[in-house]
Amino acid sequence: MFVYNNDLMQEIEPGIARLTIQLPVRPGHVHCYVVEGDEGRLLVDTGLALPGLEEFFRAELGEPIDAIVITHFHPDHVWGGEIAAAVTGAPLFQGRLDYEQCELVWGDPGWPERIADWFRRNGVPAEMVDTMLERDREALPLIHFARDPRLLDDGDSVDAWEVVALPGHADGHVGFLREGVLLTGDHLLPDITPAVGVYPESSPDPLGAYLSSLERTVRLAPRLALPSHGEPMHDPAGRAREILEHHHERLAATSDALGSDPRTGYEISLDLFPGNLGPSPRRFAVAETLAHLDRLVATGDGARQGDVTPVTYTAA
Repeated sequence: MFVYNNDLMQEIEPGIARLTIQLPVRPGHVHCYVVEGDEGRLLVDTGLALPGLEEFFRAELGEPIDAIVITHFHPDHVWGGEIAAAVTGAPLFQGRLDYEQCELVWGDPGWPERIADWFRRNGVPAEMVDTMLERDREALPLIHFARDPRLLDDGDSVDAWEVVALPGHADGHVGFLREGVLLTGDHLLPDITPAVGVYPESSPDPLGAYLSSLERTVRLAPRLALPSHGEPMHDPAGRAREILEHHHERLAATSDALGSDPRTGYEISLDLFPGNLGPSPRRFAVAETLAHLDRLVATGDGARQGDVTPVTYTAA
């Protein structure tokens, strides 16, 4: 059973424990957290709804959970929400915009076709798109997000944990801050740069939002950041500065890839992410390339020809 492939609860510091769930895809795991508030215990994120998740939660959560909070609507964070809520009986809280996108994407069984059309419009070859579509359809039975959560906005709190809007990796991504500890979800990761991509339902400039969120993290200067993948970060502001520098370098490389000849996001991704990538890593490479291209368009440093198929980009 899936449950036996997971790690036991690990204490990070008093009042904060980490529960690691193994994933069958990269990066290979996701961390959920159990944290104490002023009045009870909170479960942060819910994992992917793979077989055995219910048994895992029943075995490992131990004492009652009084609330469940979601950092963002990506599958390994929210697809187990319905299961976690049923096991704990706790109310589930999710960001207002994040839940709106959750319903728009995961609540629509036609989303695999929508995203396939999106990648076709951005120049991804038909054979690769067909593989993406097949894999997305196979994932439909794993979608168990919790309906009608209690909605959160920036500055709200859940049992003394402050909601901090950190858009970028997802438009409605939030973190939770208390006494210098920031639960970052995928906003800040120690070993890899979080994916920031453009998708059919995303904002027009997610990278611009992400850069602002990183700058906010620098200003907040938490003493400890607890990510959904990888180990705790003891200099979150320093890590945020590193990722800011990375994206400025990637923006310069994206600008260098633009010229007078129109090119698709897929074609430019081959320059930025070279190599024989399979359909899954290539889809992230294309989405990330589009985020950098649209940032250049937003700053007047690139041009987008969106009224043609496929969509193309040129230098400004």
